[in-house]
Amino acid sequence: MGSDRHYPEEAPARRVSVTAFSIDRYPVTNDDFARFVAATGYVTVAERPLDPAEFPGAPPQNLVAGSMVFTPTSGPVDLRHLSLWWTWTPGASWRHPHGPGSDLAGLARHPVVHVAAEDAEAYATWAGLALPTEAEWELAARGGIEGADYTWGNEPEGAGPPLANHWRGDFPYRCEPGFGTTTEVGSFPPNGFGAFDMAGNVWEWTADWY
Repeated sequence: MGSDRHYPEEAPARRVSVTAFSIDRYPVTNDDFARFVAATGYVTVAERPLDPAEFPGAPPQNLVAGSMVFTPTSGPVDLRHLSLWWTWTPGASWRHPHGPGSDLAGLARHPVVHVAAEDAEAYATWAGLALPTEAEWELAARGGIEGADYTWGNEPEGAGPPLANHWRGDFPYRCEPGFGTTTEVGSFPPNGFGAFDMAGNVWEWTADWY
């Protein structure tokens, strides 16, 4: 697992072993998460106002429920500063993925977003599952190809059909039509293990500390 050729936090590449495990074929969808919330009344981290006593001196406007929403820029920006395309948005949550006024219409089979680690753990516990470790997730993501750069192999996408939902175009301001947001799970080919969206679409939680 890991890589010596990409992000420094992925190094060093090393050999690990895991015991047998199973993993869901698809990421958790909005429909899946809605059933969990309906059954338990669970309130996600993004929906909970902050306690002023825990953040003395913080401006009141910073103590409301909300989350970060991806916001395309009007042109090229310094890619070292993520705050240029992520916007703190009061009222954004899994129910309102783009902020107040947005909803889940047409997104039933899209992966749930604005989910914190403890939310993911609560869902998994309710479903009788567990978050995979980083080693388990990476093994599942590689689809049986040892050391591959991508879930489908070592070569980037060619001229054929897209293999994953990732940014196509000039990031973060100009994206090809049909990309730049989530897509329904299963919209792209599965990997060698039959798992979908192991690259692209959304970030996914594991049980490990970063």
